[in-house]
Amino acid sequence: MNIILAQHHGMCFGVRDALRTTRAAAQRAPLTILGQLVHNPLVDRHLATLGAQRGDLNDLSSATTHQVAITAHGASDRHRQAWQSADHTVIDTTCPLVKKAHHALAMLVAEGYQPVVIGQSQHVEVRGLIGDFPSAVVVLEEADLGRVPAHSRLGIVSQTTQPVELALRLVDAIKRRHPSSEVRFIDTICHPTKQRQTALDDLLRDCDHIVVIGGRNSNNTRQLVQNAAAHGLPAIQIEHAAELDPAWFGKARNVGVTAGTSTLDETVDAVMQRLRQIAAELRSNPVHEFLRSMLHAA
Repeated sequence: MNIILAQHHGMCFGVRDALRTTRAAAQRAPLTILGQLVHNPLVDRHLATLGAQRGDLNDLSSATTHQVAITAHGASDRHRQAWQSADHTVIDTTCPLVKKAHHALAMLVAEGYQPVVIGQSQHVEVRGLIGDFPSAVVVLEEADLGRVPAHSRLGIVSQTTQPVELALRLVDAIKRRHPSSEVRFIDTICHPTKQRQTALDDLLRDCDHIVVIGGRNSNNTRQLVQNAAAHGLPAIQIEHAAELDPAWFGKARNVGVTAGTSTLDETVDAVMQRLRQIAAELRSNPVHEFLRSMLHAA
């Protein structure tokens, strides 16, 4: 069983910076994080050991600390100003590439475009994007396009972790539905997401099983799993090494490993080590090797 790690995988610079900033703030003074800093339960547990509390971005009474932190997924200016007006010191850990999406959407609105966001309507990043623009429409599939109103100018951005192919497909569909409208798409899908999707494509050409490491509520991790499954490969999503089951790899020859952008380096290392142990255990089991050779021969 060969184990191949994707060229681009795991924690991106935006998540790394958010974690570093939040850790420093929690060590200075009591801190409330207004949501889940990043979609990783291991990070949640680590921050809890530093005394960081969890609050609700929408509830000013949910924080008893002077310091509060906006998560890496960002927030609307309306929410940010509300917390500042309530006399809190706001630590903003918004990923710079999410901020870029905010600026792009604000520019489109200022230029008179009807705002359209490609993404998950209930995702914290998308809620932050549209929070200052009540007229914005969120779409994720072609069935949603009926919600896009007739307008002479349609301005589109994307949630930063959506697949490029999905975004381009929806932009083309919007153009077909609104042939007389000027449709402008600003590509706000982040470079780390694109890198991980491209690196997964490389794995799919060489591997027969895929392991994806990341939080189960992480959109970019989920997209990696769905992409692998769409290519007909067994795709297993785990959050940590202890979830690996040797029984999953009975027919495996080449196992590809990748990780979402909120996944810690230590978690990836632990998964790789456990997979090597599983490979060694399978090699040392002659009965298993015989059965596997028979299965592949069949």
